[in-house]
Amino acid sequence: MNVSVGQEFEEYVRGKVESGDYASVSEVVRDGLRLMREKEQLFEARLQSIRGEIQKGIDQLERGESRDGEIVMAELRAKLLSRLS
Repeated sequence: MNVSVGQEFEEYVRGKVESGDYASVSEVVRDGLRLMREKEQLFEARLQSIRGEIQKGIDQLERGESRDGEIVMAELRAKLLSRLS
């Protein structure tokens, strides 16, 4: 597989190999790909967590466990103002 990454990345990768951080260009690329995969997995885990929290809220609403938004906002404003004074 041949990949063109542009001069900036070529210099960066070459520097990593020359510094001894990596033994070869392939090693740098593999590490970069591993990091990209980890980033995607972390994103997916966070997304699933958010979806789970949204579902909890939907389930609570369906059970009638809700509060009026205006009342909640008024309580939060009052709490914030009491902390500021």
